[in-house]
Amino acid sequence: MRQSRIVVVGSSNTDMVIHGSRLPRPGETLIGGRFLTAAGGKGANQAVGAARAGGKVSFIGRVGNDVFGKAALAGLRAAGIDVRGVRRDPVAPSGVALIMVAKDGENSIAVASGANARLTVADIQRCAAVIRRAAVLVMQLETPLVTVAAAATLASRAGVHVILNPAPARELSAALLKRISILTPNETEAEILTGINVTDDVAAARAAAKLRARGVQNVIITLGARGAFVVDASGERLVRGFKVKAVDTTAAGDMFNGALAVSLAEGKPLGHAVRFASAAAALSVTCAGAQPSAPSRSRIDAMLARHATR
Repeated sequence: MRQSRIVVVGSSNTDMVIHGSRLPRPGETLIGGRFLTAAGGKGANQAVGAARAGGKVSFIGRVGNDVFGKAALAGLRAAGIDVRGVRRDPVAPSGVALIMVAKDGENSIAVASGANARLTVADIQRCAAVIRRAAVLVMQLETPLVTVAAAATLASRAGVHVILNPAPARELSAALLKRISILTPNETEAEILTGINVTDDVAAARAAAKLRARGVQNVIITLGARGAFVVDASGERLVRGFKVKAVDTTAAGDMFNGALAVSLAEGKPLGHAVRFASAAAALSVTCAGAQPSAPSRSRIDAMLARHATR
């Protein structure tokens, strides 16, 4: 197995999670539920997901000079991740996410970005050599867009594969999209980016085609339990997901992206990488928490082996 460097640029948060019977309606207070804290943030989640899936990972981001930031760095180091690209911000606090999880695994999330919002182009430039040597760069949109664009430009010019998970979704320039090797929106994000309501495979194909027309090389629209709809130069197809009992869907997309990067860094074709990523995402929803739900390489390989005849 060839192991190449994966660089993740993105956010780190501390998740404060309440598990309840259902999600509250606006203005409603629900009594009861189980509370826990866990390491989170889409960037850090994807870094941990990639590391546990067998990747050699570097993380670039910002945390506060506080107890949450200290704990976040300790958790990343414990996962075997290179954190020399993480700065401790002297002013802003570490990011925090407030998460409600219903008994069916669905969730509602609010985020206070803190230090994540202060990740700069200069931070990217300080890590330019690490990015240029990578096989894959993974990013999301919980850090400033100008910083995401700078990292994408640097990586694409060096021939590094760029995966962008456009979450939370926002308008993206054609200049940025042309730097993206693989865009991985879910159905809601695909609709925000294209104006097309992704209700079935036909709509997914239309949305992906619109994104490719704007410059993205490959589009993977994640569809939850159904799997992922892939559109590239060879055509379009649905890669089916894995049936599991969902406990918490909070970081499923992050685990998908982290595992996808690992498989691509190992030189696997896109179809294989998507199936590997789908297995990782499915396993993650069977556990509570964001980073605690990241499955090991052995668990991912075992799930793929159990479903080898599909």
